[in-house]
Amino acid sequence: MKLYTYEADGKTLFGAEKDGGLVDLTGVAPDLLSLIRGGEAKLEEARGVLRDSAPRHRLSEVRIRVPMRPGKILCSGVNYTAHALENPNAKMPTEPFFFAKLPSSVIGPGEAIRKGVTEQLDYEVEFSVVIGKPLAVGTAGEAVMDAIFGYTLLNDVSARDVQFKDNQITLGKNLETFAPIAPGIVTKDEIPAPNNVALRTTLNGKVLQDGSTSDWLFKLPVLVGHVLKYMPLEPGDIVTTGTPAGVGLFQQPQVFMKPGDVVIIEAEGIGRLENPVVA
Repeated sequence: MKLYTYEADGKTLFGAEKDGGLVDLTGVAPDLLSLIRGGEAKLEEARGVLRDSAPRHRLSEVRIRVPMRPGKILCSGVNYTAHALENPNAKMPTEPFFFAKLPSSVIGPGEAIRKGVTEQLDYEVEFSVVIGKPLAVGTAGEAVMDAIFGYTLLNDVSARDVQFKDNQITLGKNLETFAPIAPGIVTKDEIPAPNNVALRTTLNGKVLQDGSTSDWLFKLPVLVGHVLKYMPLEPGDIVTTGTPAGVGLFQQPQVFMKPGDVVIIEAEGIGRLENPVVA
């Protein structure tokens, strides 16, 4: 299923895509995060409603919103071979590296990325994992994959001049609006091969990132399992998987986003997320 949170008829609803429209699932759970927390029983109930119901709204008639506000967002650092190679100062990592995005930075499709204090506003398309079951510290291997609910897209917007000043990665990654997530969440059965998904970023119509998760250094069981060495994960948490080569910082010449720009990130099987940039 492709699940969306959306506005229609003056209400915020969530539902699943069917025949170019959306089947309302708020009778199953009050919101998408509650559906995820409800586990397989709620998911199966939602499948039944989707199977037996006609779309209530056309996709073109609604406003798609951020699917949910996660409890934790843990972003993988260098996890693509080509991205590591484009950085003249990077060493090829021997284990995954993570930093946090804060829920206060989350916005949805069409919402504006605010430039704020940075003069080096960068983009990063990230294929992202949505956790569906509680995962205790020490969980590894197939148990990690079994706990994945689905996948979404996150634009790891970054203020490079803040990030690299005295290694202020938390500040540089968490200015207001620096975590666009969308367009929705795709259940994992829709993407049976997550390690072979095409990704793309375009800025004002120009393609700047064009890669694939096949270039991952660490695949999902290892990547998510590394987080679980140190902390538990809960339903609705998001773990991103890094970004392919082509970020603005390493373009020749450098390309940074500015007010008036429009950035679009895309993932095969998930969709596209478009956001304007404002001052």
